[in-house]
Parts: sequence; structure tokens; C-alpha cells
Amino acid sequence: MISVDTNILARFYVDDPDDPEARKQRPAARRAMESPSVFVPASVLLELEWVLRAFYEFGPADFAAVVNHLLGLPNVAVESRAAMTQAIDAHGAGLDFADALHLASSRHCEALVTFDDRRFARRAEKLGLQPAVSVAR
Repeated sequence: MISVDTNILARFYVDDPDDPEARKQRPAARRAMESPSVFVPASVLLELEWVLRAFYEFGPADFAAVVNHLLGLPNVAVESRAAMTQAIDAHGAGLDFADALHLASSRHCEALVTFDDRRFARRAEKLGLQPAVSVAR
């Protein structure tokens, strides 16, 4: 089994013909992703969302399509698959992906405590997500 970094996934999923380095790296990224057994850490997907959003202007639906494709590859194992699936759903419903992943990874807890009232706690409550997100006071 090999584990892949964010840049491998970015090159695998994004065709950037204007970037000569990307053109050179894309075949190697494909070969890595075609390995018999590939592991993707949750932290890599967290960083991938940021890269795709910040540099390639991917929206939540675009990112969900990437992750759902990745989850469907028979040779790929994703860390915390259930949490990742839950986070993708919450992100698609309007929650920041990092917050969605933190919340989904905390599903065994009674609450997740934050100072982020507007962007996290209120949105999570409105979406009915669990565990509850409470604001530290």
C-alpha cells in the first residue's frame, strides 16, 4: 500500500494545460493512483479541498464529485470514510469543509465546542447536524 499526498490528487483530478509542470507531473500522478492499493489520509482531503477551492475555483459540488469518485475507486482506501462521507454531505449543505470534517470526526462525542458562532455553530444547528456544536462562553 502507498499513501498519497495532496499534490498527487490535485494533479490526478485537475487538468491544467497551461502549467508545464502540471503536464509533466500528471502521468506520474496517474501511475501513483493506479497502484494496487492506495491510502488517502483525511488530512490530505482537507488540504485538497483548500487547493481546489483556492487555486482552481472548485465549489462544494465540484469537490464532492472528486471525493465521490475517489471513494468509488476499488484500489483506494480513505481514512475515516464514514466521517468523510458525512463531511461531504454537510459541506454540500453549506458548512465549511474543515468544520464539517471536524464535526463528522467528532460524531462519537456529545458536543463540539467552538468560538465560531456564525459560520459554524449556527449553520450546524440549522442543518440539524450531530453532535451539537456549542459556543464556548
